Amino acid sequence: MKRKTNYDLHKAKLLQDPEFKEAYDELEPVYKLIRELIAYRIAQGISQKELADRIGTKQSSISRFETAMKMPSLSFLNQITDALGLNWDIHFHPRTI
Repeated sequence: MKRKTNYDLHKAKLLQDPEFKEAYDELEPVYKLIRELIAYRIAQGISQKELADRIGTKQSSISRFETAMKMPSLSFLNQITDALGLNWDIHFHPRTI
C-alpha cells in the first residue's frame, strides 16, 4: 500500500474545489505529456543540463517545462523529442460524458 505524501494530501484537498478540479482536468493532457518526457529523460540517464545543452537552451528552460511553469510550444517539444531520440504524434478523440 502506497503511503500518501503531503503533496498527495494537499492535491486531494484542492481537487475538492470544483473550480480547481475543472482547471486541473483541463491541463491533465499537458501534465501527462510532461511526465512521459521526464520519464524518458531519466530512463536514458540524461540530466536537465545535458538535455538543455543538446537543444541549445538553458537548464532553467527545461526546469520550467518539467514543472509546467511554461506552456511548451510545438517547436520546443520537437526539439526535446529529437534530443531524446523519440518520435511523437498527436491523437484526438471525442470526449466521453
